[in-house]
Amino acid sequence: MVQRAKDWLKEAQAELCAGYDLLRGQHWSWCCFTCQQAAEKALKAVCEHFRIPQFGHNLNLLVQAIAAHTAVPEPLRMSCARLNRYYIPTRYPNAFDQGAPAEQFFEADARQALTDAEEVIRFAEDLIGSP
Repeated sequence: MVQRAKDWLKEAQAELCAGYDLLRGQHWSWCCFTCQQAAEKALKAVCEHFRIPQFGHNLNLLVQAIAAHTAVPEPLRMSCARLNRYYIPTRYPNAFDQGAPAEQFFEADARQALTDAEEVIRFAEDLIGSP
């Protein structure tokens, strides 16, 4: 079986960089979504490392799978819980009664999302090393 953990982690790092570009461009909803994706890919890297590949996008479920193999710090769980909320409403106008996602998210949301995604990526790097 081919080990793809480092590939998942490398993609997570690339998406984090894209998140910073989106922040600078004031595309805050897309920055939040990109950070969710970066965290998801970092967690999937950890799952690959433990040879428990996972499907789906729910960060809380990915954390549960990982917690069966290693300790997951509470701050990391909270970061994932915040990021998990950005999977759908950052992209779809029907997630809100009215208004486009671009009108629903703000710079503070994007900055927190970046901080959270960085924490998840550091967790993955500490477990499997940098690509």
